[in-house]
Amino acid sequence: MNNNITDQNHIWHPYSAMNSDLPVYTVKSANGVRLKLEDGRELIDGMSSWWCMIHGYNHPQMNTALEQQIKKMSHVMFGGLTHEPAIELTKKIVDITPAPLQNVFYSDSGSVAVEVAMKMAIQYWNAKGESNKQKFISLRSAYHGDTFAAMSISDPETGMHSLFNDVLSKQIFLKQPTSRFGKSCSQDEINHLENTIKKHASEVAALILEPIVQGAGGMWFYSADYLKHAKELSEKYNVLLILDEIATGFGRTGKLFACEHANISPDIMCVGKALTGGYLTLAATLTTNEIANTIDHGKPGVFMHGPTFMANPLACTTALTSIKLLFESDWQQNIIRIQNMLEKKLNTCATFDNVKEVRVLGAIGVIEMKNPVDMKKITTEFVDAGVWVRPFGKLVYLMPPFIINNTDLEKLTNAVIGVIKNISLKKTND
Repeated sequence: MNNNITDQNHIWHPYSAMNSDLPVYTVKSANGVRLKLEDGRELIDGMSSWWCMIHGYNHPQMNTALEQQIKKMSHVMFGGLTHEPAIELTKKIVDITPAPLQNVFYSDSGSVAVEVAMKMAIQYWNAKGESNKQKFISLRSAYHGDTFAAMSISDPETGMHSLFNDVLSKQIFLKQPTSRFGKSCSQDEINHLENTIKKHASEVAALILEPIVQGAGGMWFYSADYLKHAKELSEKYNVLLILDEIATGFGRTGKLFACEHANISPDIMCVGKALTGGYLTLAATLTTNEIANTIDHGKPGVFMHGPTFMANPLACTTALTSIKLLFESDWQQNIIRIQNMLEKKLNTCATFDNVKEVRVLGAIGVIEMKNPVDMKKITTEFVDAGVWVRPFGKLVYLMPPFIINNTDLEKLTNAVIGVIKNISLKKTND
């Protein structure tokens, strides 16, 4: 059977229909920041494979680490057994994350890391004799994953999961912060935040936020001041604070973790995506000694979760190597360099009739259109221009690998500008 026919007729791609007319391109190989297609064309990857491939593809040190580890063991169950990659990775993660976070639970994906965080919060309060605290406060336009608990704390109306609202747990939602990154938080937002937490404190296990950057819910950058107040008010009203750093962790915003923009630490933190440099799926949920010890001393005396592939040795090895590569590089200056180029180039689009706004933070560049893009048309035009960019809704955004050089970054941004300008001109002519 022809490979393309097999893909079209039998493989379901993310957020796509079977037999969709959206183009799907076969990648034969990938190296550095380039994807090589089956037809021989090469594309500069502007997405870091959904934000995770920060060191680029086919990295020699990552490859070597995997080759060495696979000769020792590819997997071993984590129940009753442990191994050096998990131990060394845990030392490193505890060392680089905010000080109160001392305990690490490994899982397979970001969505599951969020599920784990929610279970931790509920089990913590249950162990303290407050079993009524089972709800969560989240933000409008939030996105925390595709599994059921994670869907329940993602935006129930404008998000991707409104179809499931009748079967999801009902959570409490705050208005999306409108105070922008780099600005102070408005008093109205602080009041709304406090009033909501105060009103529901007796039934709420935790407030969960994507710090600074709301990702798939809208690529919105909000005030670090909001995070500071969220931390203060969570403590004041006896509610845990969970920070979902899956998209923002490991340098993407210019800080190692986005919560550092506000100089706060959460009670529970989720990391994933760039954790393994994009090589293998792995996520982690971190928490404090106080939460872990409370769970241990409550009923049933253990934390109730345990994935089959928890702390897979290959994944732990890649994560450890990825973190090592990040710290060996001048990653902060690299992010500043990328940010400066994104700002300089993408701001050109702000003058186009079809563009609402351009936003840049760290190695994230966002062009918000006035209307949803035609996915089939715009994807084809990007590929024809030699770049891989995957918009959604009204958003055309870039999250390139950290290793991208200025020449390739200029090619990438020029291609994006050209495609969007072309759309604007066609609309004007129509």
